[in-house]
Amino acid sequence: QVQLLESGGGLVQAGGSLRLSCAASARTNSLYTMAWFRQTPGKEREFVASVSWNGGSVYYADSVKGRFTASRASAQNTLYLQMNSLKPEDTAVYYCAADPVSATQIRSQSIRDIAYWGEGTRVTVSS
Repeated sequence: QVQLLESGGGLVQAGGSLRLSCAASARTNSLYTMAWFRQTPGKEREFVASVSWNGGSVYYADSVKGRFTASRASAQNTLYLQMNSLKPEDTAVYYCAADPVSATQIRSQSIRDIAYWGEGTRVTVSS
């Protein structure tokens, strides 16, 4: 069983930066795609960024391209999300996910079909 634990959320002013981390508990997760999603009340969970098992492929939602950088440290089974130039519309609960599908496939995968989720970390961007 893979367990994912996010950290790094908080309150930041617009234009500021935060770095999220997601630590995976099991070594087998090193072969999985890892990804970030986010959700606001009343809306569906949406894709933010994904990183392939070896870190070689990274994909972003259009809304965060050029501002967010996703990366992973496979030796530590850790996924990161560096968020710069934050906007109030980035306010959400950010979730870490892991799944055997590719980093490009997870972008369009049904939320219900993704194998593992963390509990989420809240990011609030004030204007």
